[in-house]
Amino acid sequence: MSAFESFQEDVCTEVEVALAAWVPDEQRAGALAGAMRHIALSGGKRLRPTLVALGALDGGGRRDDALPAAVAVELVHAYSLLHDDLPCMDDGQLRRGKPCAHLVYGEAMAVLAGDGLLTLAFEVLARHTPPGRDIAAMVSALAVAAGWEGMVGGQVADLAAEGCEPDVRRVATIHAGKTAAMIAVSLQLGALSAGADREHGERLARAGHELGMAFQIVDDLLDLESTTEALGKAAGADAERDKMTWPAAVGAEQARVDARRMVDAAVAALAPGPAGELARELGEMILSRAS
Repeated sequence: MSAFESFQEDVCTEVEVALAAWVPDEQRAGALAGAMRHIALSGGKRLRPTLVALGALDGGGRRDDALPAAVAVELVHAYSLLHDDLPCMDDGQLRRGKPCAHLVYGEAMAVLAGDGLLTLAFEVLARHTPPGRDIAAMVSALAVAAGWEGMVGGQVADLAAEGCEPDVRRVATIHAGKTAAMIAVSLQLGALSAGADREHGERLARAGHELGMAFQIVDDLLDLESTTEALGKAAGADAERDKMTWPAAVGAEQARVDARRMVDAAVAALAPGPAGELARELGEMILSRAS
């Protein structure tokens, strides 16, 4: 096990415990809680919370201080997956090897569960972040990354591009919002959780942008080349829906070259030391998924 995998495993354990405590259970919220927990507690790589912890390490802070921010970004991510899978969006059937929430709880409850997860993210961030941190900056950064300028806007652009002639500049805009914005803010929130200044957080956000772009390019490649069993969701969905992807725009081999360039840029943006080395290992792991 690499140093990054060990770090990620520790973060996953901490985040799972916190999610179980902070996401309401069925005794408190009935079927709504069941749908919220269906996606939030369904496992996954917990990459974004791990990046929050990595940002805290780079900012000279403690991982415990970054736990609320780590849970907040995972809640936003869970909501986005739940809504992405809805019949009106990507019409998913499987997520993390399980039936999607709308198939288990119904479409209306899945929509409301996503709403619940999104708002809970900001409650957790505001209520549980240690005192003395720039909570206003943290809430603002997460809202921008998750909202119309970031993830939501990227999803809109992604839907609008279906069936259009692939164009790499347009794909870059889609990926920057849909995926890279939340990965960038994860590192940024980690630094702010550690008490680092806004400039430090913005530098990590730039590194996270490059890492997020590479991550999405690899995800595009996996959808093209992998299997449903390996992915835990339907393979080939991008082609089936005529999505505009990076490999469709530049070809699979150039996509790999571009992902490598972006990973190298991300690692270069982090300070030398333990955090930079962990980021380097993560970058290599991302690239190896599509090798």
